[in-house]
Amino acid sequence: MKTKPVLTLDDTRRMAQAAEAEAVRNHWAVTIAIVDDGGHLLWLQRLDGAAPLSAHIAPAKAHTAALGQRESRVYEEMINQGRYSFLSAPAVEGLLEGGVPILVQGVCVGAVGVSGVKSSEDAQVARAGIAALVTGA
Repeated sequence: MKTKPVLTLDDTRRMAQAAEAEAVRNHWAVTIAIVDDGGHLLWLQRLDGAAPLSAHIAPAKAHTAALGQRESRVYEEMINQGRYSFLSAPAVEGLLEGGVPILVQGVCVGAVGVSGVKSSEDAQVARAGIAALVTGA
């Protein structure tokens, strides 16, 4: 049997708080979603002013990053470079930058997805959340 790290509620809260702080610091109205390694929603937080649609996009980005164990940006780039057939891949919808996997001891334990501002800024917020887990801040 193998053992692996898993996210706790405290881990999820810590990441959400750090992601929120990054968004607030930059005056970005976003939705933050955190999922486990199977893409199941653990946390959803829509900041004041975030578009209702972002509450659907953020979890989709997180889900895609967790299942693929890589940033959702990779899939966006793949499609933009002409691999349109990837649009038919099952169970993935958030094919936009802003989903970032959470890697602990080389294992993907979940992902953070953010939506509401430029995709690169969404990813910045997600990374800030993950950094709080990795550094223990």
